[in-house]
Amino acid sequence: MRARTLCAWAAAGIAIAADPPYRYFVTGNPADVQKKTTAGFALVGGGKDQDAVGRWFLKRSGGGDVVVIRASGADGYNEYFKGLADVDSVETLVIATPEAARDPFVAEKIRNAEALFIAGGDQWNYMRVWKGSPVQAAVQSLVDRGVPVGGTSAGLAVLSEYVYTAEHDTVTSAQALADPFDERVTVGRDFVRIPILKGAITDMHFRARDRMGRTLAFLARIGGGKAIAVDEKTAVLADADGSSVVEGEGFAYFIRKREKPEVCERGRPLTYKGISVYRVSRGGRFDVSKWAGSGGVSYELNVEGGVIRSTQAGGAVY
Repeated sequence: MRARTLCAWAAAGIAIAADPPYRYFVTGNPADVQKKTTAGFALVGGGKDQDAVGRWFLKRSGGGDVVVIRASGADGYNEYFKGLADVDSVETLVIATPEAARDPFVAEKIRNAEALFIAGGDQWNYMRVWKGSPVQAAVQSLVDRGVPVGGTSAGLAVLSEYVYTAEHDTVTSAQALADPFDERVTVGRDFVRIPILKGAITDMHFRARDRMGRTLAFLARIGGGKAIAVDEKTAVLADADGSSVVEGEGFAYFIRKREKPEVCERGRPLTYKGISVYRVSRGGRFDVSKWAGSGGVSYELNVEGGVIRSTQAGGAVY
């Protein structure tokens, strides 16, 4: 792959260092093209990729250059995305070090994209390596320009204003509910500024990894607001105005509590009451800007002494 990549660069007249600090893979035309794009955000919960989600996202590129960024792995999305839609190219950048995040070639490739997708992995790498670098500025330039942006798993985590950073590894719901100031409950913010996700925090692999409790703890830590949590094999596909549809095999959960929690202190179990949840499955709609949906199920959660209780029949949390 590397030999083919270098040949493609040479054919396109792209100068490149012999041993760059990043890894770059291209499928299709390595030269830049310019196409009209349609803004939108693919908020993907992780797990197996769904073709309908990919097609929605890629269509908004206008057939231009699709760039995938990640801090580990390789070019797993290149052939997959190229097979879903007629796009000029799919280019993957593996940006694993601060040196790579500062490289002008990396920033230029991102800025020239007609669609950007942030792959899964470890979001702490994204916050630690990319935040404050030209990569972050380039991603923001795409949002501002109306280019579609998506992320799955860790890539979803960094799209909202507030970010569960996983700086000290992951945290379970039980741990976060027992102590919302556990050292593993690490919340940062502002990797990217997407207007419809202002005041929000996201979570992924939701039901499969029983993450409702930790999401409520995140919400408590930011002093109230909104959370968008997405199951595996599921996505929230949002327009720039906030109108969205859910696609995939699971559910998306739109969680809100305006007020601060009753008890959110170091070393004490969380108490947080009156949290509204709106659960949406495939085909259901939710307006993130208006925080109102259709085709879903509404219920309330109350956390007392670290224990979640639900108003759903049978007390189901999900």
